[in-house]
Amino acid sequence: MKVEIYSDIACPWCYVGKRRFERALAAFPGAEDVQVTYRPYQLDPSTPAEPSPLRERLAEKFGAANLDGMNARLAEVGSAEGIGFDFTRALSVNTLTAHRVLWLALTEFGAPAQAALKDRLLAAYFAEGENVADHARLTEFAVEAGLDRDRVVAFLASDEGTDEVRHEIAEAQEMGVTAVPTFVFEGKWAVQGAQEASTFLQVLEQVREQVREQSGGSAATAPAADGDACADGSCAV
Repeated sequence: MKVEIYSDIACPWCYVGKRRFERALAAFPGAEDVQVTYRPYQLDPSTPAEPSPLRERLAEKFGAANLDGMNARLAEVGSAEGIGFDFTRALSVNTLTAHRVLWLALTEFGAPAQAALKDRLLAAYFAEGENVADHARLTEFAVEAGLDRDRVVAFLASDEGTDEVRHEIAEAQEMGVTAVPTFVFEGKWAVQGAQEASTFLQVLEQVREQVREQSGGSAATAPAADGDACADGSCAV
């Protein structure tokens, strides 16, 4: 079974969704046959390359009154998944370069390395107050995930992967992805949002049965989230 997860490093619900999906996969018989790939998406491509406090940027976007409640809810949900969100330290920064390194991880080092790097970047962004666009820090995170240091340094000094990442983001938008995380199973069935682990497990079981019963079918897109916000379960463009 093939699962493609469209997500952004700057999306807290993508962090929660990753943890919940991994718990579901661990409980799924035949998990060794499930191929998980992380696909890029940018909630706000206009985010500057220079970091700034995430809290200030979100306050401008959603309003300070709404922000406190949203962050409190995320902190509660994250704690249950072993995630220590720290929105007072988090830095807002453009995620394109980080997505490029994730593309490199998958292309040259494999899906396990990409998954490890994805987790490392999410933790760096939301729990550690790191600048995930900084080349030196990105290199360290990539090496921790199993990538070769010299290859990462050379890669970041070039424009490799830029066109490919932008193309994948454009493809996602053409598919109708407007909020993340969005989980696409077998290129046909899409589930939007950081569902509970039990829900993901049920979806995995249903998709397995569908794959056994049919070989055709058209792709289905996930329902779009309403508004420009991070509501329960997903962040919308």
